Amino acid sequence: METTQRHIIDEEVQWDKTKTIVSKTDVYGTILYANDVFSNTCEYSTIELVGEPHNIIRHPDMPKVAFKVLWDALKKGENFHAIVKNLTRTGRYYWVITDFTIDRDEEDKIVGYTARRKAVPDGVVKKIKPIYKTLLDIEKLKGEKASEMYFQAYLKEEVGKTYNDFVVDLFNEELSKEEAEKVKSEAISLKKGLNWFFFGETNPK
Repeated sequence: METTQRHIIDEEVQWDKTKTIVSKTDVYGTILYANDVFSNTCEYSTIELVGEPHNIIRHPDMPKVAFKVLWDALKKGENFHAIVKNLTRTGRYYWVITDFTIDRDEEDKIVGYTARRKAVPDGVVKKIKPIYKTLLDIEKLKGEKASEMYFQAYLKEEVGKTYNDFVVDLFNEELSKEEAEKVKSEAISLKKGLNWFFFGETNPK
């Protein structure tokens, strides 16, 4: 694919925020499938994306510890939510909340992961950006281990929740502010896994 460093542009890419970005990877994070919304948003064609590591869209503003927490959960077979700033081919960005689910074979062995991503309210971005910046600054000055230890302490002492619960609660809080009447009756199902947001009113299974 591309080996040259992309020029970073502090500009959000234009994309249809009513749509859901979907991708599937194997257990190593290699892209096996990308829907049209994904390819259009990140400015790569589907053919270009397939077979590439998913970190092809990793933005340098994202601290590595956020992905470590994510992968630790997925490897243990736990569904996971994450708020991520992604990088497009032209160096632009887009923020999403991701709902990760585990793909298993007939013997219940983990064979990959499916990720569904949707746009996040501006309030979520405003709250998560300073946290990620602090983690990234620690990572650059003191290393990844120091960043991880700070993040664990932050979640315990200041948030009192796991990262996944923190993300879900933060998202629900901001979403309810923007669409209070629309989501009032769905508040419980959102809390249980954001099924309403990612899949509509019915359960995807």
